[in-house]
Amino acid sequence: MSPRPTGLLAAGAATVTVVLWASAFVSIRSAGAEYSPGALALGRLLAGALVLGVICALRREGWPPRAAWRGILVSGVLWFGLYMVALNWGEQQVDAGTAALVVNIAPILVALLGARLLGETTPPRLVAGMAVAFAGAVTVGLSMSGGGGSSLLGVALCLLAAVSCAGGVVAQKPALAHASALQMTTFGCLVGAVACLPFSGQLVSQAAHAPLPATLNMVYLGVFPTALAFTTWAYALARTTAGRMGATTYAVPALVVLMSWLALGEVPGALTLAGGALCLLGVAVSRSRPSARKAGGREVTPAPEADPEPASP
Repeated sequence: MSPRPTGLLAAGAATVTVVLWASAFVSIRSAGAEYSPGALALGRLLAGALVLGVICALRREGWPPRAAWRGILVSGVLWFGLYMVALNWGEQQVDAGTAALVVNIAPILVALLGARLLGETTPPRLVAGMAVAFAGAVTVGLSMSGGGGSSLLGVALCLLAAVSCAGGVVAQKPALAHASALQMTTFGCLVGAVACLPFSGQLVSQAAHAPLPATLNMVYLGVFPTALAFTTWAYALARTTAGRMGATTYAVPALVVLMSWLALGEVPGALTLAGGALCLLGVAVSRSRPSARKAGGREVTPAPEADPEPASP
């Protein structure tokens, strides 16, 4: 397949990911009111693993190659397991502004770790775009904050979530040189579910008393923002750098504002809209390419930035 169609498919996959991850925040509001952080993470992962397992069996994907397993295990424990529990718990302890400030350092950590561990470059446009998008994400969070308090534990949990997310993304990148996006997501989800098994008692107890909408939202989280969105994420990540993919997630806060407006009737204020616009502008800048320049009287188009060879897992 030529580079252009492949690039369009990767961009489409990234778009699916950020839209579904944004929708997750609306569903977590319902499910999180009835399920504890660990139980919600386990229920979400079990639903996702079940769907992915069926798809893998139908497609006869088989087991991932041995070379991919280190990345699968690390991303499964850090991103599918620890990140989900820490984020669910942390957002119960801090206000929205603090959560936005701390959790949204994850894409910055992804870019830094990608440069340090994977040898990825950090073009000036990527750095500038991430700075603009981060400012927008913090603006959205602060504008939507209900004035709640923050605890040291909550800040630490949000920081743990950010670090776990970054570590999981960077571990995924080299593993995707050996395993398919579907294999990576399926077995990463299974690893995360196993890591969350200590919360199985809470899940069973709370599921017996939770209202149906909360449980359906938990299932939705597993099928769409987890099974589908993490697969499209892995597909796109395999075709670009970890830093660029991390910057793409800054579109999520802007989409959360729009979805909350449409689904929950929460009309955003001017500051919230401005923050959302900054997020989208930052993503656009981070993913833009240098414009063509003239040399010797003729127009020269810069060669596309080649993704580095993945490091050995």
